[in-house]
Amino acid sequence: MRLPAPPRPALRTRRLVRTGPRVQQEVRRSRGLAAALATLLLAAAPAAAAAQAGTPSVSGPDGTGGEGATALAVAPPPSPTDAPSYTNPLRLELGDGLLAEQCADPDIVRSQDPADPAWYLFCTRDALSPELTEPDGSLTFSNIPTYRSTDLVTWTFLSEALPTTPEWVGDGDMWAPDVAFVDGRYVLYFTATATAQAGGGSAIGAATSDSLAGPWVDSGGPVVEPMAPAGGSPDDRRWIFDPEVLTVGDSSYVYFGSYHGGVSVRSLSPDGLRSDPASQVQVVIPNRYEGTHIVERDGWFYLLGSATNCCAGPSTGYAVLAGRSRSPFGPFVDRTGASLLAGRVGGTPVLHQNGNRWIGTGHHTVVDDFDGQQWIVYHAVDRDQPYMEGASAYTRRPALMDPLDWVDGWPVVRGGRGPSDEPVPGPAAQPGQTTAYAVDPVQPLIPGPVMEDLSDDFAGTTLASRWTWSRPPLEGSVRVDDGLTWATQPSDLTGDPDDPTAVLTQPAPDGDFLVDVELSTTLPAEGCCQNYVQAGLVVTTGDGSFVKLVTASIWETRQTEFARRTTDLAPDAPVYGNTVGGPVGERTHLRLVRTHSDTEALFTAFTSIDGDRWDEAGTWALPLGGSPSIGLVSMGGAGFEATFHAVTVRTLASDPAPTEPTAPTDPSVPSPPAPTPPTTDRPVPPVTGEPVAGSGPDVGAAPSGPAVGGILPGESRAGSPDGGALAVTGGAHLDLLLWAAALTSLGLGLVVLRRVRSRP
Repeated sequence: MRLPAPPRPALRTRRLVRTGPRVQQEVRRSRGLAAALATLLLAAAPAAAAAQAGTPSVSGPDGTGGEGATALAVAPPPSPTDAPSYTNPLRLELGDGLLAEQCADPDIVRSQDPADPAWYLFCTRDALSPELTEPDGSLTFSNIPTYRSTDLVTWTFLSEALPTTPEWVGDGDMWAPDVAFVDGRYVLYFTATATAQAGGGSAIGAATSDSLAGPWVDSGGPVVEPMAPAGGSPDDRRWIFDPEVLTVGDSSYVYFGSYHGGVSVRSLSPDGLRSDPASQVQVVIPNRYEGTHIVERDGWFYLLGSATNCCAGPSTGYAVLAGRSRSPFGPFVDRTGASLLAGRVGGTPVLHQNGNRWIGTGHHTVVDDFDGQQWIVYHAVDRDQPYMEGASAYTRRPALMDPLDWVDGWPVVRGGRGPSDEPVPGPAAQPGQTTAYAVDPVQPLIPGPVMEDLSDDFAGTTLASRWTWSRPPLEGSVRVDDGLTWATQPSDLTGDPDDPTAVLTQPAPDGDFLVDVELSTTLPAEGCCQNYVQAGLVVTTGDGSFVKLVTASIWETRQTEFARRTTDLAPDAPVYGNTVGGPVGERTHLRLVRTHSDTEALFTAFTSIDGDRWDEAGTWALPLGGSPSIGLVSMGGAGFEATFHAVTVRTLASDPAPTEPTAPTDPSVPSPPAPTPPTTDRPVPPVTGEPVAGSGPDVGAAPSGPAVGGILPGESRAGSPDGGALAVTGGAHLDLLLWAAALTSLGLGLVVLRRVRSRP
């Protein structure tokens, strides 16, 4: 069915011959400004009277009153056409006061129907609320839940797009919807995770409708069929996940793929229901990206992909990185020139966790509002409530939205501040609206003075006495000669007391600090499979917890990995997680910045291939306390060498303000028993997982500190511009304000009257 447009209130105008849209807009603007002045004066008058009487005002510096306060700061109200502010996560209303707790892999589309001024939100198949259960007590899952909104913030549930699973989909799930307007109708593309096709495997399906509200009719078969990975066994099945449809002129293309097999693109048929296998082009190397989204801007096609594990509860480190191309078929390269097809895989960070409660930020869509501002909508994990209630193994992924900005030709979220956890000026979701959001790019971090007693260029032939080994390295594996060269160990760092991996450590400075490491390895730039050889920097706390920033070989890729291990989590939660940073170079520069809140040590990672321009890789947290040490590691598999050219420790340029305290998860409170794992769990990418001594990777997600511009993780990073304030301190100022208000109102009235009379 087609949803009717909501009734629109009539605009009453007096003494106006014409009430067209432009005239109505002027009347609304003049009335709004007059109302704003009235509000300003009403708020200011009590303070003025109080000041004139010599009494303190009701508001102090903290907003609650203060001794000696004699002025009331009044922020100017927003313009009548400004969209209201909002706070993440998005509000998804199911009815009867019940809210949906998650919307993973979100996609948003604006209705093409002039009678329906609405946006539609589509989510992956998931359980929506712990209060919605089956007769046996298991969670109720919805097949591509669909919502409608007129403001992009508050959403009303409509239905399941495909309540009955198509027969060809088999017993699999339906994930990652992407909706496009193709050939005069809407096409809903989705991932079919385990089809009934010959040989099984995943595929891309499609359903059509004349309305975004449905009903949707399945096309009867795959748009992109199951297939073997290139060069793999014909019996193997590539991950045909996460459709993304791009239309350029009269041509449409579908992107698909994930870690197992990489990402490819094909041309679509005119009706959008079939793809051409002969047109298929690989655009992303395997084992790096999924959840692809394409943004076309200034003659470039930007491929934004998500990396690492989407669903690891409080250890989720999902993040979004980008490359760009002049062609939909690639090749896509990042801002350093590194290709998304290279072994030293490229990717310029766009969105990652920043130290507040939101982690695992990714699998996104991008929308343009009516004021020209772009917004990225994505799912994330609340580290204070990472699981669906009653399902400790089921990661909860609500939908978030933040401004997407462009700095030096590359996308960033909130000017580089990342996910918001405070009010943000909302999007202009309807014609005539504006947004009060204005980009304020963060500035590059400025390191403080070098701490010479903790820095080292390994210029001699022996190690300085402050360096100590956690356990002796293998005999003959270390030499110092114009750099520290260290053969990679066959084991990994696990944090266990009997871990055989040697770590070269020195005490970390008290308080906050910055540490840079410059290194190179003998790993080849291309080829498989030196799993999981790695080298780099760690900060350990002496109790089995650590953060780690390394260059690592993962199947056919070389990546910068930022990992964390901590046991300070709820029982049964993964203790290890990871995210990734910018590309690996011939020499790679790794940086960890340590800051703190009242309860946590926060670590932010940065990577660079030249030591000049840095990519931020996200923030993770460890509990305060312990005896932190700065360490170097060379491990994950024998047969290669890492050379550390320099370790530089610095103070921070300024003493950072404490961040907002974050209530840590209480590990003494047991989680509810885990139900049967839901069928919607995505396959785990090979770049994540708790390392096992002597075998698996140590590529996880680590806590980190300040953002690119020195803005601290966890502190308030509102995207709204600072409002002015009017200090009313006496009767004379009040008189001036009254005169100004009268003259302004008279002037506005004359302007409106003149414009109206001048129109034919």
